[in-house]
Amino acid sequence: MSVIRPSVIRAEGINKIFREPVDFHVLKDISFDIKMGEFVSIMGKSGCGKSTLLYILSTMDTDYTGDLFLNDKMITKDDPTQLARIRNEQIGFVFQFHYLLPEFSVLENVMLPARKLAKKSFEEIEFDAYQVLEMLDIKHIARKKSYRISGGEKQRVAIARALINQPSIIMGDEPTGNLDSKNSDNVLSIFKQLAAEKGLTLLVVTHDLDFAKRTDRIITMGDGRVIDHGFNT
Repeated sequence: MSVIRPSVIRAEGINKIFREPVDFHVLKDISFDIKMGEFVSIMGKSGCGKSTLLYILSTMDTDYTGDLFLNDKMITKDDPTQLARIRNEQIGFVFQFHYLLPEFSVLENVMLPARKLAKKSFEEIEFDAYQVLEMLDIKHIARKKSYRISGGEKQRVAIARALINQPSIIMGDEPTGNLDSKNSDNVLSIFKQLAAEKGLTLLVVTHDLDFAKRTDRIITMGDGRVIDHGFNT
């Protein structure tokens, strides 16, 4: 008997209109559901609304109509303070550019979101950071300044930082866009391992079809709509 997995993020009838310089209906009635432990990619031509949708799903853009649910709780009407806490607690981010603070060590960069959340002591956060770095095979660079490590290592550090608060979902916007094929494969392997072994949910916008084909499911967008969200074989 198959196990019904709970929903982590659900969009119902999401619409988005850009008002400047003229009205442009960028997202049109977007509805889908992503389950716990799913590794899902979003694809589509440039300008189809992929990144706009991701910013709405991540709660960073609240100027839309429709309903957004995280862990079956509607968060559409939450105020900015509540949404900021939800982002820090439950959503991890990995972008095309790593956004590490160069003057900080790898360890300090990874600790930042947990220190901002302030739910644990400094010592507990440091312990958690070392654990995540070890899981990603970069514990040995923990004390290095982030500007002194390679591009592939920087993206691993960005993933570690996204994991530090044990989020419900990791969202990525072209997370392998600046990496060579070897490091792209490494990031993909890390993501697949997190989904399979940790039950983490991942949602990644990508232009890389080879990357997308190795995820559980591709949500394909066109002209502001979801035109397919079938499973990969």
